Amino acid sequence: MKKLSVESEFGWIKVNGEKYEKDIVIHSDGSISKREKKKSKGLKAQYGHTPLSELELDFLSGEKFEALYVGTGHEGALPVTPKAFEILKRHDAKILPTPEVVEKIEAEQRPFVAMIHVTC
Repeated sequence: MKKLSVESEFGWIKVNGEKYEKDIVIHSDGSISKREKKKSKGLKAQYGHTPLSELELDFLSGEKFEALYVGTGHEGALPVTPKAFEILKRHDAKILPTPEVVEKIEAEQRPFVAMIHVTC
């Protein structure tokens, strides 16, 4: 994967000059898709916010990556369900506030996947 230029502030993220105002996934091939948070929507009442759940992580089996990052928002407030956390830990994921993840993926040399929450 070639090096990315990434910047983010509350409510948006810009990757190689392209601005996104929704949560995104940066795939190991460099493509970007919208986070499929609808899959976790049913858990919103339980967490007070739509969490990152195991229901969103099925795509990982098709990725070829050495590093996995989860940006939990600018204040680090995105909840991660226990089952999702277990899956992420199997991949030695770095689960950090979004500004810290942005710094890490800009410096990352290995193929990676990043799930980025752009608010809270």
